[in-house]
Formats: sequence, structure tokens, C-alpha cells
Amino acid sequence: MSLHIPFDNTYARLPSRFYTRQNPVPVREPELIAFNAGLAKQLGIRAGSEAERALVFSGNRVPDGAEPLAQVYAGHQFGGFSPQLGDGRANLLGESVLDDQRFDIQLKGSGPTPYSRMGDGRAWLGPVLREYVVSEAMHALGIPTSRALAATLTGEPVFRETGALPGAVLTRVASSHVRVGTFQYFAARRDLPALERLFAYVAERHYPGISSPDALLDAVIKRQAKLIAQWMSVGFIHGVMNTDNTTLSGETIDYGPCAFLDIYHPDTVFSSIDAHGRYAYSNQPNVIVWNMAQLATALVPLMPDQDAAVEVFTGSVHAMPEMIHNEWRDLFGRKIGLVSASPEDEGLITELLRIMAESRADFTNTFRALAGGKARDQFLDPKTFDIWETGWRKRLGDADDPVALMEATNPAYIPRNHRIEQMIQAAVAGDYGPFERLVTVLASPFDANDHAKDLTYPPEPSEVVQQTFCGT
Repeated sequence: MSLHIPFDNTYARLPSRFYTRQNPVPVREPELIAFNAGLAKQLGIRAGSEAERALVFSGNRVPDGAEPLAQVYAGHQFGGFSPQLGDGRANLLGESVLDDQRFDIQLKGSGPTPYSRMGDGRAWLGPVLREYVVSEAMHALGIPTSRALAATLTGEPVFRETGALPGAVLTRVASSHVRVGTFQYFAARRDLPALERLFAYVAERHYPGISSPDALLDAVIKRQAKLIAQWMSVGFIHGVMNTDNTTLSGETIDYGPCAFLDIYHPDTVFSSIDAHGRYAYSNQPNVIVWNMAQLATALVPLMPDQDAAVEVFTGSVHAMPEMIHNEWRDLFGRKIGLVSASPEDEGLITELLRIMAESRADFTNTFRALAGGKARDQFLDPKTFDIWETGWRKRLGDADDPVALMEATNPAYIPRNHRIEQMIQAAVAGDYGPFERLVTVLASPFDANDHAKDLTYPPEPSEVVQQTFCGT
């Protein structure tokens, strides 16, 4: 049976100023290198032959029912406002609908669009495989995220600073690709009809029952507060938290220079383009509040009394840091075996993080080792841990199975930066074994096994990844 996707494309039915209709640009020699059969089944996609999948997910064949388009949006990038950005190398094929659940299916690296801003519209293999691995790992960790459906080689070189690299296309899936920057685009143009249409669209698609912009803002803030706390709990650093990379659905999206902590330090930065640490690990809660303030500003024109709206919206944004902190305390409490951490327990959490930073302890392995009674080995000065452990065990007391809670909360496996880089190097040389192994192991991040023990090891000094790159 041939490949079939159950499309119903609501975004394509919005006014034409929301996007540019455009087919993907065909590639020379498409070759399918990964296909997420489990996700395809969830989406109601009939997979068809491998040859068909290669054609569709490279952009060489537009499947029946698709209405390809590039979305337009604006955004604050590292604090500076760009009034027009948009999908410079992405193409939204359409929306798959199964059992009343709707998901965008988008090709990334599918060729130039009117929003490419002098870029080539393509992607090279490294960032495509990075996003495939990391987004699927985040899903397995229980963190809202876009997902990877397929990865395809193009048979064409992509030229970057380092020279010619193999081109590739990622097919990703998300609840939607509407961003804070989408609202900013129309607000900057004082296009009230478009803002009203966008508000109605987002409310219907993501927040049924919401009927006012202030309620929408509160709902988005709630989702984003939880999302950022989840990032922090696994040591994830997005690396480029611009408003055009912040979704209204509350999903993690646009895995560019993302990375995970090895050695714990709150000020860790990996992104090569984050020269001043705006998107450092510890600053992510502050940035998301700032981003929500930009969403609030874009929503103000929709309110009948705009002066009163500013006061209401300000209150919502100012309440967000405490929401994030409460979510953070709950998640980190569970990481140390507390089903319900109280404000009084914060001292335990923050003291552990302090001595971890002081000892250059591995973030993931330290928390995982708490359950097995081996966390002491992570510290340069174990006596500092001994002091903390005494207070911790006293607090645990006769808690109901804290070991099971910690093992279910603290992953054994994360997409470690050096393993990602090794996987990319191997794939460029034609070996997809490390990629396939990472995808398999990271699908069960809490289930430790001896066959994958090496994937828990932090990098050797020669393997440390100092910087990550967008890949554009």
C-alpha cells in the first residue's frame, strides 16, 4: 500500500499574509536514513515503501492532501527585535489528524523560501541527526517537545564555514509551529484583524474554552513555567531561547545549539552564538519570563481597555517566577526522593547543587547515584557530600520508597554532548550505528543496563564539547 498521511490543514486556511505557499525544493538523490515507525503509527500514517518515504520526506514528492507553505513570524533574537523572520529553511506540509489530535508535519532543510534572509535553505547532516536524537530523547524523558519522524540524505553538498558537508532533511512533528513571534509579527504591523484571527486559531487549537487574551496569556505562562522547570531538572540548555523559538503550545522546539550539562555549573553556556550568556542554564527561567512579557505586549491590542490590560498582563508576568520556582522545587524534590518538597526543603536542594558546582560533579550521574548510595564518588571532597547526606537521610526518614521515586525521576541516560558529536562524525563517514544505538538507548532513559553503561560516562578531557552550533 502506498504512503498516506491523513491531512486536514487548518493553518493553510488562514489568510495568505500568514504564510507563503511554496513546495519544497527537490533534491538530487534522496536516501532515507531514519524513519520513526512508532510515531508514524501514532499519527495514522500509512508508511508505504522506503522509496516513497525517501521521496516524500526529502521534499521530492508532495503527498496527497498536503498544502506546503512557509510560515512568517517576527521575533526577538538575543534581545533585538527583527520585524520579519519566518521559515527560512522549513516547509509545513500540513497537519495530520488522528482521534481529534492534530500535529504539524514539517520538513526542515527543504530549500530557500522568501524568508531565508540570504541563507541557502538547507541543513547538513549533523544538525539533522542532533535534532532527531535530542527531540526523541526529550520525549522519552516526558518533556513536551517536537518530535522526529524521518531523516533523509539529499545527495547534495551543503557549504558551511568548514567546507562541503552532506545535506539532509529532517521531518519533524509538533502540536503546532505557532510562536510568540507569530503574534509579534502582526502586532508590529498593527494588523488587528490578523491578531484576532490568530488568537482565535490558537485558542481553538491549543486551549479550548479560552475566550479572552488574558486567559490565553495565563494558560501559555502556565505551560511554559512547567516546561522550563523540566528543562532545568534534566540539565538541558536550549541555547537560543528567542521569542521565535518559543511556542504557544508549550513544546520545546528548534534544537539548534542545544546541549546537556555534564559538569554542573549554573552559568554553563554551550551555544557559539551566545557570547554574553543570555541563554545560560541558570538564566533560562528569567528569559522565559521576558519572552512572556513580549507575548503580553503583542496581545494588548486585542483588549478593549488597553491601559487596564497592561496592568492585568503585568501581574500575570510578574507572577511567573514564583510559578517556575514552585515547579522547580517540586521536580528537584522528587530528584532527591521527596514526593512533595516544601519550601523548607529548598535548602537541601540548593546546598546539594552548591557542593556539586564546587566539586565539578556530573549533573546526571550525581542525581542518579543518590538512589544507589554511590553519589559520594562524584565529589572531589567527599566529606562535603557526607555532611549533606546526613541531613538528607534525616529528612527522608521513613519516606515511602524514595529509591523507586529517584530512579523514576533521574535518568541514567541523556544525549551527552560528546556522544552526539561522535555520532555525527561517524554518520558523516557513512556509519549510522552510533546514531541508531543512541536512538534505541535514549528511548528508555530510566532503564539502566550493563550493555549501555558506556553511555553514562562523562567525557574524557579530550572529548569535552566546548561549543555547540546552530547548523544553519
